[in-house]
Amino acid sequence: MGGAGNSPFFYTMEKIEISIPNIEALDAAAHEFMAHMGDYTVYAFYGEMGAGKTTFINALCRALGVESDMTSSPSFAIINEYRSDTTAELIYHFDCYRLEKEEEAIEIGTEDYLDSGAICLIEWPERIDSLLPDDMVRVDITVNDDGTRLLTMTLP
Repeated sequence: MGGAGNSPFFYTMEKIEISIPNIEALDAAAHEFMAHMGDYTVYAFYGEMGAGKTTFINALCRALGVESDMTSSPSFAIINEYRSDTTAELIYHFDCYRLEKEEEAIEIGTEDYLDSGAICLIEWPERIDSLLPDDMVRVDITVNDDGTRLLTMTLP
């Protein structure tokens, strides 16, 4: 990747901000997120405990056509697999919180999932940082003082 130095190439990352004022606005926020997904397949969700990563991912899965009662946090399974009822597309939801070492992610085949071309939604991606592809979309969820959320997508 080139910087501003002597290279003729200068790369900038596009940032998209989506405001989520309350829980009722989740579905609209998920649809807005979908409009920016393009051809990217790996999304890494960063945010403190309780920021709403799982809640937003569940709303996003519904927007992508997964039955609403099918989604939950994969905390105990590490990876949940869903299929969109509308597009038949595979969606993998990772919760890496319980991983103690990156080797555990390798042992369960995380790299194969990330390279599969299926949509991968990853909570606690900092636990598998070196496994994440360069074309991953970073998603930060920030809790504001008034309890609203700001979701920031950083496209590669």
